[in-house]
Amino acid sequence: MDREVAIIGGSMTKFGQRDAWIRELLAQAGEACLTDAGVEPDAVDHVYVSNMASGEFEGQTGIMNAVAHDLGLLPAYSQRIDQTSSSGGAGMYAAWQSIKSGASDMTLLVGGEKMTHKGTGGATDIIASITHPAEYKHGVTLPSFAGMTARHYLEKFDAPRDSLAKVAVKNHENGTRNPKAQFQKTITEEKALESPTIADPLRLYDFCPITDGSSALMFCPVEVAEQYTDDYAVVSGVGGATDTHVVHERDDPTTMGGVVDSGEEAYEMAGIGPDDIDVAELHDMFTILEFLQMEGLDFADQGEAWKHAEEGRTAIDGDRPINTSGGLKSKGHPLGASGVAQGYEIYEQLVGEAGERQVDAETGLACNVGGFGNCVITTIMEGR
Repeated sequence: MDREVAIIGGSMTKFGQRDAWIRELLAQAGEACLTDAGVEPDAVDHVYVSNMASGEFEGQTGIMNAVAHDLGLLPAYSQRIDQTSSSGGAGMYAAWQSIKSGASDMTLLVGGEKMTHKGTGGATDIIASITHPAEYKHGVTLPSFAGMTARHYLEKFDAPRDSLAKVAVKNHENGTRNPKAQFQKTITEEKALESPTIADPLRLYDFCPITDGSSALMFCPVEVAEQYTDDYAVVSGVGGATDTHVVHERDDPTTMGGVVDSGEEAYEMAGIGPDDIDVAELHDMFTILEFLQMEGLDFADQGEAWKHAEEGRTAIDGDRPINTSGGLKSKGHPLGASGVAQGYEIYEQLVGEAGERQVDAETGLACNVGGFGNCVITTIMEGR
């Protein structure tokens, strides 16, 4: 069945250090989404739960069945979606497919992760399991990949180190406008550049935090959406792609092949190009990733994204705002929730509910990255 897929409601819990465990976090977002969309629980046909590692973080499995029970969604079909740190984007893809195919007329997507109780070392070790065993056994982590790639990028394209600091400053500023963001404080370039080194040349403020939180979206066909609301977003393009599991096997570490391929697929499906995107949420787990995704999605020529940051073109008042939510950098990065929260920000922008972060946007894009570009989901939405 070829039918348009709409998003008619969404929610996001407060991100940060939460006392609630994963089951409660998911239920909070799911209940708020049902209320926002005006959908009764018994109208939901499918429920997808995006989550990377509830078993490893909390010893809690079967969370998709728990969510269906806790929200009164029975007998809805339930499924957990794990695609590492792009689990939320993969959930977006699965929810879109369920409506597009005609298998469901109302699909709830909930993404969440509970991480902070493990501490930085414990959480980093769980996240590092994403890497290939050949790299993991040598102590390679995602931050070390980021540091090596950042150094290569800065040297290859003669980019100034402070261009990365500008990304952190911008996203922290945006986070102060988002009441659900983990960090709601501004920082200066000087503070970013003088913070402790984590993976040279990247410093503390180049990295996103460890986070607890959840987010949810409600999907349905456009003809059903019109029965609920006059303001909704249409998912006009979705693309998913993978890249080499072993990062050092890539021809050019500054090109994220999964971003390029998923972006091209999403653009083709939507029938638009990069110039048509008014606002974007990119996976800035590290500041360097904002540049790599901008270039992979053709928002900037290769080696030129840093200039956009220097010129303020990606700020809220720029010609293409990026990470108006604060991004993973300031909003936080609860693994399974991040891709859903990206979609939620784009949805809010398109229906005019982004509050102090609101920009003039008719079309938005979200790019959710798993690992260090190992798998990527790009989603395009248009306001109606």
